[in-house]
Amino acid sequence: MALPVEEWRLCVARRWDALEPALRERLAAASLNDTLRLGCGLLRPEAEAAALRRLCRRAPAGKEPAAARFYREEGNRLFGRRQYGAALRLYSQAVSHEHPGSPEVSVCFANRSAALFHLGCFEVCLEDIARAESHGYPDRLLPKVLLRKAECLLCLGRLQDAANALSAVENKIAMDGIMTSAAHQTLLKKLSQLKTKIREKESCPQPAREACGDIQRKSEIWEENDSISGASSSLSLNFDIERGRHLVAIQDIHPGQNLLQEEAFVSVLCPGESVLLQDSDETAWDTRVTNADLYCHRCLVQLLASVPCRGCSYAKYCSQNCADVAWEQYHRTECSLGALLLTLGVFCHVALRTVLLAGFAEVSRLVEGSHDNDKDLHNPEARWEHPSEAPDKRTGTRGIPGCNDNGQYQSSYQAVFNLLPHAEKHSPEHKFLCVLSVVAICKQLQEAGLEAAVLNRESSEKCSEPEICEKTSCELSPELKIMAEAMLRHVLQLQCNAQAITVMQESVSGDGAVVNKKPVRLATAFFPVLSLLNHSCCPNISVSFSGTAATVRASQPIPSGQEIFHCYGPHRCRMRVAERQQLLSQYFFKCRCQACLDELESDVKSVVSMRNSFLCPSCRASMQVGEDMLCCSNEACAISVSRESLSRRLQDLQQQIKKALELLKDRKADQAIKMLLKCQMDAGNFLSPKHLLMGEMEDHLAQVYATLGKWQEAARHLKRSIEIVEVHHGPSSVEIGHELFKLAQILFNGFAVSEALSTIQRAEKILSVHCGPQSTQIQELQEMKTCLLELPRSILQRT
Repeated sequence: MALPVEEWRLCVARRWDALEPALRERLAAASLNDTLRLGCGLLRPEAEAAALRRLCRRAPAGKEPAAARFYREEGNRLFGRRQYGAALRLYSQAVSHEHPGSPEVSVCFANRSAALFHLGCFEVCLEDIARAESHGYPDRLLPKVLLRKAECLLCLGRLQDAANALSAVENKIAMDGIMTSAAHQTLLKKLSQLKTKIREKESCPQPAREACGDIQRKSEIWEENDSISGASSSLSLNFDIERGRHLVAIQDIHPGQNLLQEEAFVSVLCPGESVLLQDSDETAWDTRVTNADLYCHRCLVQLLASVPCRGCSYAKYCSQNCADVAWEQYHRTECSLGALLLTLGVFCHVALRTVLLAGFAEVSRLVEGSHDNDKDLHNPEARWEHPSEAPDKRTGTRGIPGCNDNGQYQSSYQAVFNLLPHAEKHSPEHKFLCVLSVVAICKQLQEAGLEAAVLNRESSEKCSEPEICEKTSCELSPELKIMAEAMLRHVLQLQCNAQAITVMQESVSGDGAVVNKKPVRLATAFFPVLSLLNHSCCPNISVSFSGTAATVRASQPIPSGQEIFHCYGPHRCRMRVAERQQLLSQYFFKCRCQACLDELESDVKSVVSMRNSFLCPSCRASMQVGEDMLCCSNEACAISVSRESLSRRLQDLQQQIKKALELLKDRKADQAIKMLLKCQMDAGNFLSPKHLLMGEMEDHLAQVYATLGKWQEAARHLKRSIEIVEVHHGPSSVEIGHELFKLAQILFNGFAVSEALSTIQRAEKILSVHCGPQSTQIQELQEMKTCLLELPRSILQRT
């Protein structure tokens, strides 16, 4: 959720409508400084501020011991059902809601370690056991946990450590006296079994590890640019009035070549869609899981056993180190504002975190510097309207907004600050929403006694647990006004400069033999160098992410002198030119890329229109595009059908497909197949054979047959899907790469060796261009290839 919740937007809209017309005019024409100054007094404590407090109560982010108890009990229930993955998530929820000093924290960690053990995550299980011990796990229960520790060490092949752990258990039992209960007798029996296993392993010589057991990762040739941090030396930073700052190739670039590697200056996790963990309809607490539960809130790596924040229940990390770094850099300030930031949306959160990371000194320097040139504040690049003032060959990049005194464009706060806010192009109502939201955050900081921390004037220890005051301050301090103005600037910048960090999220089919992946928006970030790339609906690069780092690679040959283009979202393969132009309006420009020009200046239909067209329900000829009515292209038929009725039919079909996938999820594969085949038959009566939905149904059928282990059938349907995807996206697109990856898995599991090897080779070639040789999918493809090539020659010859 980039923007604030709807209720807050409506509240601010009513406040805007109630303002005097003269004040609305002043706000509409004001600079950022004046907008902030006027907006500070318009957030009324008894109205807007009170409404915001009520909304925040719907997004609790504090510690709740009652919630912790509920999640722990639900985790125990699912653990008893052997649903260890779901139990693991619930135990993590319980940990996040317990206060750090609570005696129940150790129980949560111990319970979670049991789930981790059953999932085979032995290293992480050991970490949770250590956490349980350090948090004072009850002495009487310790032998059971120490036995689990010994089992983990045994499974990891650490025999001496396992033996030491068993000795600790024996000593503990001896100190506590003779055990007579059934549970204790079971414990002693387990201890005896483990000792036997250790002796057996010690007597068997361990096989020598092969030196080349791991697949070698290809190293990428990289020569960094002297003027642009993280960019290849094959690029140049240019500037002109029409295109602004942009990157151009200064030598021929080949597909797959690495052009840019940049760490986000700031990133904030987006909660994303939720998944229900357990099956009860009504619960006291929310048991849904979102991205906020699955990924580290600092480095964005996938979480297995999260480390909670010590002050709130929302922030979760992959390690104590990540938690500590986040606390020192920004979270000690954000911690008590969790509910407010969730209510006001990700853009406001990014803006706050940006100024916290930059520090008050740097923020103040740049904000005050911008006041010196208020006439250009709405368009910082307007200073180059006269050719004599523009950067030339003698100055190079020096003087281009965002560059330092040495002419270097770095991934720095200065570069972020100089991204265009387009203040004059945003609607006055939107600017008003942004200013009241920013003022609300700063007033909350002031009321909570966090101003000193924001201004870097107090140690983290002194403000680690701020107390919220009920009183409201009528005026922000001068320093907080500076921070608020910078935040307002960043919120406005984000509409045009926010970069979505995406991941390929897995959804497992059947027993996990075939893994489907789909791109999911994980976080919103500022990448100052990546923001230099202008848009094209037919880009010449691909962007991939690893944690908070972005990598840009050429997706096609780029000759010297050609500009480097990024796609901001609406790709020519995915939507028609009119839809693309409408979507791009949020960036305050009209796209004039070659793909748009070709479609706008010719009478030829776009490829999307032709491939995703409707068929005549009578003769199955293609329907000609119209506004409200579609006419059959067959003159002998000439049937007309309303666009609305065909669209409604398409929506009904999509609902049926969704129901089929629910059947698959409920392990009713045979029913899912019947429903999908019926959907295919219905779709054939009114959709083009190359319609993307036809390809999606083939993909779903492949998924169902893979679940049943019918590999030949699965491969047959997936090949049909690939044919349709190739028509839409091209033979070397990343979409084809992902489809070929799935086909390789199916062929591998179906033991079609020669075909699997050729599919792996093709998938590797495509995915290495878009995602790089070190991507997870490339490594998995290489592992499959290695496994197949190690088969006996006789088997290879037969297949």
